[in-house]
Amino acid sequence: MSRMTAHRTAMAGAALAPLLLTVWAAGPAQAHGAPTYPVSRVYACSPQGGSQAGSAACKAAIVANGAPFTYWDNLRVPDINGRDRQLIPDGKLCSGGLPDYKGLNLARTDWPSTRLTPGAKLTMTYASTIAHTGTFKLYLTKAGYDPAKPLTWSELPTTPFAEVKDPPLTGGAYRINATLPTGRTGRQLIYTIWQNSSTEDTYYSCSDVVFPGGTTASTPSSASSAGKAASKGRSASPSSSAVKSPTAASSSAKAPASATAQKASPAEESTAPGSSPVASDTDASGGPSAPMMAGGAAAVLVLTGGAALALRLRRR
Repeated sequence: MSRMTAHRTAMAGAALAPLLLTVWAAGPAQAHGAPTYPVSRVYACSPQGGSQAGSAACKAAIVANGAPFTYWDNLRVPDINGRDRQLIPDGKLCSGGLPDYKGLNLARTDWPSTRLTPGAKLTMTYASTIAHTGTFKLYLTKAGYDPAKPLTWSELPTTPFAEVKDPPLTGGAYRINATLPTGRTGRQLIYTIWQNSSTEDTYYSCSDVVFPGGTTASTPSSASSAGKAASKGRSASPSSSAVKSPTAASSSAKAPASATAQKASPAEESTAPGSSPVASDTDASGGPSAPMMAGGAAAVLVLTGGAALALRLRRR
């Protein structure tokens, strides 16, 4: 290598290093989330979902999805700004319109579910890794809802039965207190929308629930291990395709559980109220994950080393 070539290599390395550091520092934030009580489909069918993940519905969802729901806490769409009914298509509410979560849209009567009582108090547990401001809206499907048909906006009231703004993040989770509507029997669904105000993202989730009366299909498994699995957390970010709204998506949260509603039987409740499966809420940096940090640092060291070697050659 000539001295001139060595000099140019060194200069190129020095110029690229700041850019690499910028990209590394701008890595995906570790803030994502989803309901763990009443258990959401995406959490139940994730590797953290315990025995629920082995249910027939979850197996079918994973096959339809073409991939496991590893990033259960990242079902988010950017730039919705309250236009949920305009931008999230009918039949794709549970996936938020995201292709990487399409398996959650399957119309089935055997999704892992939580047994509740109409008119009872409910404390939803929404797992989260980093505190964000925003508003949670909870909708319960109308009487006559048919789980064997794709979920559409017409199945949900226009007004949520609970709306909570900026609840505190405690013990790794947001806890949304509400009173369940009356006049529901059998299998229903709680649709949760969390519109962040500190990020551009809106999160969507479907939690299947069962009320006394009516006819319901049994749910194969109990997730007694769900709490343990969730406590391990998951801060990695998904593939780029997982962050596309109806075209793209981006940013934050993760959570546990607790409720005063009637306790579900092991066959129907995936996360027992009070078991609070969660990830730590102490990492509020929103910085890159450890693998990303290691990769970025290594790349910087390689560039720095290359630059130093080139300068030595130049001095010879």
